[in-house]
Amino acid sequence: MNKSSLRKVAVAIKKHKRFIITAHTSPEGDAIGAELAFFHLLKKLGKSAVIINEDPTPVEYNFLPGKDKIKVYKPGLNSIDFDCLAVLDCSDLSRTGQVHKLNKYNKPVINIDHHISNSNFGDVNLVCAEASSASELVYSLYKHMRVPIDKDSALLLYVGIMTDTGSFRYSNTTSFTHNIVGELMRFGIDIRQAYKNIYENIPLIDAQLLIKILSGVHITAGGRIAWCSVPAKLLRNKKLSFDLSDHILSFIRSIKDAQVAALFRENLGTKKEIRFNLRSNGQVDVNKIAKVFGGGGHKTASGCTLAGELSLVRRKVIARIQENLK
Repeated sequence: MNKSSLRKVAVAIKKHKRFIITAHTSPEGDAIGAELAFFHLLKKLGKSAVIINEDPTPVEYNFLPGKDKIKVYKPGLNSIDFDCLAVLDCSDLSRTGQVHKLNKYNKPVINIDHHISNSNFGDVNLVCAEASSASELVYSLYKHMRVPIDKDSALLLYVGIMTDTGSFRYSNTTSFTHNIVGELMRFGIDIRQAYKNIYENIPLIDAQLLIKILSGVHITAGGRIAWCSVPAKLLRNKKLSFDLSDHILSFIRSIKDAQVAALFRENLGTKKEIRFNLRSNGQVDVNKIAKVFGGGGHKTASGCTLAGELSLVRRKVIARIQENLK
């Protein structure tokens, strides 16, 4: 990790007093954990801060301390007074949705991220593609600034790291990652309950929907690509915001011989808008594939949102995946 970047972010934090914190649209465990842990860090330094996200927090993260501090974007928030925008776990400023438009007077931007596709859009950038997660980078900020970690911040950092490493199964898990987690566990956090809240707490109606979606899994390219689609009509009666994407992709990527798993989902909020997520077993760089369509992420986990019909987007993306198979 670049210590110079850590120093520059620390200087920027000390310089400013009022922060807006945000992350990418459809926030998941790392985005939420990093945001809340960063919020705690700022509070310990005597700063004021508010977290604003484009989309609501999935219900499985309701147990996290400080979750009620997260606001969902609405135009009326333009009146918030701040002097610095901190963007976490986000490869490009546009991926914050409407939130970055709150910065209409171009206040300084701190960019803290671990995506290889990050465009270094901040005035100050702490970008490290070798880090397991944005939460790991926030942990490093705690250490660099000598801000004490407490039980709440330990849980937030743990959840961020756990979820972005696939419970420490993915290749972004390093010895440094395990060292961090070992330290966080000494605060007495209930890691079993955290795992259960996130992965073993699916409402029955969502479990039934998951079964329906998984029954439509397809394989192509001799079994090297496994994919499924989620049309909007399947989601219209869905009352909860429990995010099934990780469960779907985890199952698909476990299919024997599959080099790439792909999930295509029609967005409910925008007509003819498709979100696709890609996961790789390491043989295929899916970040390169997503970048072709204007997206990005990591070599083994990337995604993008495209305008178009579900079937057409799916054909284009699968054709590009086939060109990159080993």
